[in-house]
Amino acid sequence: MSEKASRYIEMSRRYGDIWIWGIYLTLIVFSIVESYSASSRDVAKMGVYEPVIRQVVFLAMGAVAVVGLSRINYNNRMLLLVLIPLLWIFTVLSLIYVMVNGEIINGAQRAFTIPGIGLTVQPAELAKLSAVTALAYIMAKNQQDRDVSVWGLVLSTVVVAVFGALMFQSGLTNTLLLMCISGSMFLIGGARWKKLIVLALVYAVVAGVFYVWKEASDKREANMKQLANTENATTDKKKVDRTDVRNERMYNYFHRDSLIYKDVTSENSQEMFSIMAQAHGGLTGVGIGNSRECSRLPLAFSDYIYSIIIEETGLIGGVFLLILYLWLLSRAAMIARRCHRVLPALLVIGMAAMITFQALFHMAINTGVFPVSGQPLPLISKGGTSIIVTSIAFGVMLSVSRTINNITNKKNKDEGIALPSGLDAENPTEIPVKNEWKQ
Repeated sequence: MSEKASRYIEMSRRYGDIWIWGIYLTLIVFSIVESYSASSRDVAKMGVYEPVIRQVVFLAMGAVAVVGLSRINYNNRMLLLVLIPLLWIFTVLSLIYVMVNGEIINGAQRAFTIPGIGLTVQPAELAKLSAVTALAYIMAKNQQDRDVSVWGLVLSTVVVAVFGALMFQSGLTNTLLLMCISGSMFLIGGARWKKLIVLALVYAVVAGVFYVWKEASDKREANMKQLANTENATTDKKKVDRTDVRNERMYNYFHRDSLIYKDVTSENSQEMFSIMAQAHGGLTGVGIGNSRECSRLPLAFSDYIYSIIIEETGLIGGVFLLILYLWLLSRAAMIARRCHRVLPALLVIGMAAMITFQALFHMAINTGVFPVSGQPLPLISKGGTSIIVTSIAFGVMLSVSRTINNITNKKNKDEGIALPSGLDAENPTEIPVKNEWKQ
């Protein structure tokens, strides 16, 4: 083995997968640069450096989480038996609280502020992380003949349904995103194709029921407000009716050619200026900091930051960023296939799928492949909760990769540490030793 290869293996054993570290650091660079470029509206209110300082502070907090988690073994009993269940409980309670008494952000009831420190939390972001850990636990606990048992699939479906229902108010894309993440985890968990097809049908039925229920609920509340000419009905600001907004977005999505002949209005400004930004960027872009549309595009620093990235770096920069997220998923898949146990395989692929699918949803919304909806670009869009959750996901992936890289190290038996009963099932998708991929 060459000296270079030996040094690479030693670094991977000490710090975790080097390629994941490279992707993480590259995304941080994108985040700092583009958050500054896309914050024209915030600059007018907060000053020239305030937006980027806030972004750097959240990135620094996230970096602490990444480094700290990367040094903790994924099979730490305190993490598995105490911290993760507490995360589930906190997330569910937060989602319920937001449904009842949440703050309205960008026209949707989706957040709450922690008293005293003024930190705004969006539980929908925490729900994705909680769902991944819950599904990993359930599927690892319910392995049968190198397959997920029927009971395990039922419990997993219930988890997805519960989190999906609680997140539905903050956007349909969150529920769809959760379904995509869970599907990836089912594949790694060894579920047979017949079960996956049945599961997809169940998801379709459940999603349809949720959508019809939500539409009926919104219309009923709207009718009650129109009929009830009372003070309570007119001053209730916590009930947010987004039926007309969704209908308008779906109409514009299926009639996109009509946007060419429309004037820019408050209803279609996101789509119009997003398209203009991407068209202005062309192949190579207009250069960092030279965006023309960042001052006109609503939410350019969060839900539409990918459009600004394309405007400044062109199609080349946009494709590079896309490849970066896909590369992360591929590295996670390679690590998952090397795990002897199914729990770390599910954790690493679940975290990577959460990040990658969210990035793909964001890009699809920006480019018009999906209807307009709010979805941040992981680690790049402005938003404290999203950055912290994404950083935690990176930390978990690095923890798993570091442990797996130490399997061949005779001085380190991290994966041999006893797991709680029932969580030590073999990984059904593990690559045989003779076919093990090279570092």
